[in-house]
Amino acid sequence: MAHELTSPSLSDSARSCERPSRPGWWRDAVIYQVYVRSFADSDGDGIGDLRGARERLPHIAGLGADAVWLTPFYASPQADGGYDVADYRAVDPVFGDLADADDLVRAAHGLGLKVIVDIVPNHTSDRHPWFLQALAGIGRDRYVFRPGRGPGGAEPPNDWESVFGGPAWTRVADGSWYLHLFAPQQPDLDWTNAEVRAEFDSVLRFWLDLGVDGFRIDVAHGMVKAEGLPDIGHGQQAKLIGTQRLPFFDQDGVHEIHRGWRRLLESYGPDRIGVAEAWAPTPERLALYVRPDELHQAFNFQFLNCPWDATALRAVVDDSLRATASVGAPTTWVLSNHDVVRHSTRYGSPARARAGALLMLALPGSAYVYQGEELGLPEVVDLPDEARQDPAFLRGDGQDGLRDGCRVPLPWTQDGPSYGFGPGGSWLPQPPQWQALSVEAQSADPSSTLELYRRALGVRRDHPALGAGEAVEWLDGLPEGVLAFRRRPEGLGGEGDGGEGGAVLVTLNTTDREVELPLSGAPLLSSAPPAPVLPSPAAEFTDRAAQGHNVRVPADSCVWWAI
Repeated sequence: MAHELTSPSLSDSARSCERPSRPGWWRDAVIYQVYVRSFADSDGDGIGDLRGARERLPHIAGLGADAVWLTPFYASPQADGGYDVADYRAVDPVFGDLADADDLVRAAHGLGLKVIVDIVPNHTSDRHPWFLQALAGIGRDRYVFRPGRGPGGAEPPNDWESVFGGPAWTRVADGSWYLHLFAPQQPDLDWTNAEVRAEFDSVLRFWLDLGVDGFRIDVAHGMVKAEGLPDIGHGQQAKLIGTQRLPFFDQDGVHEIHRGWRRLLESYGPDRIGVAEAWAPTPERLALYVRPDELHQAFNFQFLNCPWDATALRAVVDDSLRATASVGAPTTWVLSNHDVVRHSTRYGSPARARAGALLMLALPGSAYVYQGEELGLPEVVDLPDEARQDPAFLRGDGQDGLRDGCRVPLPWTQDGPSYGFGPGGSWLPQPPQWQALSVEAQSADPSSTLELYRRALGVRRDHPALGAGEAVEWLDGLPEGVLAFRRRPEGLGGEGDGGEGGAVLVTLNTTDREVELPLSGAPLLSSAPPAPVLPSPAAEFTDRAAQGHNVRVPADSCVWWAI
């Protein structure tokens, strides 16, 4: 069903205020993720909304991001935080209306921010008109319905398990079963059906016509299931995701869908992009999603899942860069999102989280920043059970069921009923310690995590050796637990002049003790106060730039040096 905009479409005068796109802007963009229900609440109902997000866009622009990615705000019963969509062309009233979406896109463009929205093509809500029709026996081939096994068809069609725990099948009144790889309220679509493909082409065009700059494709590795829906023969299947190909994930047929979407995006010009949320067992499999005729980016979950270990981090960086270079695509880097434990907690300390952020932002490619990581927010691990809404928590044995802890609404101010999140309370309780972590408390404090992110994104934007490019030059012979690499501006063959046009040396110390390295450089930025650069006798070292100086790198820190 078509929906008309309730405010004027983007006018020529509005578009004239937009900052011109850089060709290939996404290749080194910093993209800020907004989990809409937890970002900012404008109406006091305790749930974030589009108007609240629009009012807080200057924070994202001031941080130095290039784009904002919004989680689903479509009409939904909210069985899974909006990832159960009942109408892909309407805004859920809890988040606002289409006029609010239109206003947000205009405001973002006026601030020089691109806008990426989520699209959820693997499944719909069980309240979607199509599924209601399917239950009545109409258009059932839009979904994956199968007869059961065993006497009277009383057993599920195969042994597939939901990512959220329990069987991936639910039986309906006539005795048949439907597939839901996530919650029972999220029935899987059948992408062999031409009507499904045509409908999503129409949905993408609807939002592109409104002015969005791209889509983050939820479960981009799903949609296509192996022929015959074979058994897996293994329990606890959620733990296998990303470690091996499964008959319901990372099937080769998904690439035909993405090639069609790439053609659709390019019909709107060169600057509209598709981003795959794709779990694949190897960087090489992940690179298939970003071949030149497919999507523009794919999330790098290998990097996100890497432990705080220098050897493992170097291996993931090398493997990621090698795989994406083989198809001419940029690599993406991400430390946190709305589905995982915040990296401040996962890494074990705020110091490591700050160091990890500088490592991520120094690597070539595009970086994703999840709302609140710029404040150093930890995971909230003590939410009362009655407050939790994650379906994985409610179902039990699939994912860890603790995603609510990274979705607690943001603190903006030091005072107020929800620390500035909104005029009322917040849908999940905020810890009292967050008062000191609010945007207001951290702004203008040179030692704060917020100011570290602001400086890092500013240096990354302005320095020609950071962001763009494809390579890192590792330095060898360093102490265990320490990494160092150079980034050079494209075309620079020497060591640089130590200024803004020169190269950058990045040192990462993952140990719990300060290390002294025979390197030279002037500190550009440090995740911890760096110790002085010490003059020293010429040391035996494999790198010419190292002669004549030692630098000290604090424990659990990352430092950028101009060389």
